[in-house]
Amino acid sequence: MVATVEQLAALVRGRVVGDGSVAIRSARPVTEAGPGDITFVESERYAKQLRTSPASAAIVGPHFKTITPSPVETDLPMIEVDDPMSAFLKVRTHLTESVRPRWVGVHHRAYVSPDAQLGEGVAVYPLAYVGDGAILGENCTIHPGAVVGEGCRLGQGVILHPNVVLYPGVVLGDRVEVHAGTVLGGDGFKYQFVEGKHVKVPHTGNVEVGADVEIGSNCAIDRATFETTKIGEGTKIDNLVMIGHNNQIGRHNILCGQVGMAGSCKTGDYVIMAGQAGIKDHTEIGDKVIVGAQAGVHRHVPSGQNVLGSPAIPVREQRRIFQMIARLPEMHKNLRELSAQVAVLMASPPPLGADDEDPTGY
Repeated sequence: MVATVEQLAALVRGRVVGDGSVAIRSARPVTEAGPGDITFVESERYAKQLRTSPASAAIVGPHFKTITPSPVETDLPMIEVDDPMSAFLKVRTHLTESVRPRWVGVHHRAYVSPDAQLGEGVAVYPLAYVGDGAILGENCTIHPGAVVGEGCRLGQGVILHPNVVLYPGVVLGDRVEVHAGTVLGGDGFKYQFVEGKHVKVPHTGNVEVGADVEIGSNCAIDRATFETTKIGEGTKIDNLVMIGHNNQIGRHNILCGQVGMAGSCKTGDYVIMAGQAGIKDHTEIGDKVIVGAQAGVHRHVPSGQNVLGSPAIPVREQRRIFQMIARLPEMHKNLRELSAQVAVLMASPPPLGADDEDPTGY
């Protein structure tokens, strides 16, 4: 698709500076943009690169000319917006979606149960499976190899990428997107030790995912033992994240790669967990908590705290500990020197006192 700078500015509600009639065919980052492309700039680093860019237009912030020592010397048409990256993504999506129209239908090599219910605009690709009693809302997309188990319910606009598996009874809200290889609704890891053996505890609950959640590739979210494992609306989950049975994840959480949460944990809203953080079972984490990378959380964390380390403690305390650890080599060297001085002093004879007898006899 081809659009003018003026048309794209209207799309993102921006202000045109320069020639708004310039034609744009695609949107690319400033380091890759060429003639016919629109790019974006939101920092001084990329503003400098714009001077030599062959791009045909740029999306910039409202204070663009103040982030460089001097104005960028170019006649490039610009679109001024409050959030250049968001506007750029909207423009990029607009330009590419028009080129590649969305396919709709059920491929003859897919299996859809006769009693499954499919809304308008659904796309079911080859080798996908939709089980008995499943309900797919309007405009859902089920990519090749994805499995929608019996009794699953999907809201409108859900996207399941290749080889996603939804075990029976999983519920996904509107506009949920699940990336390749993720499994939702598998059994939790729970066993009882009976007569010398580990006996599996059956899991008869399910998984519910709120609206506008995105789940990365190769994640695992286990079904509850009896009730429901829940992921709150707007939460974003990175690749390789493990969420155990019975977890209750709040709204708009951010869970980064390789986060692991044992069973029966609860998080508040707007929680952030950095990469490789681990959460002990039955732990509660309050609203707006930030859990640092590789932190090991073994107890409840009140709302608003930032924790780091293993075991996780408030960031200020942990940073002092890190500073002390960094000084350990110097402290060890000083300790050895002091120990040597003490040894010398202990080996030397004590000085004579006023009443001591002179050993020379004089």
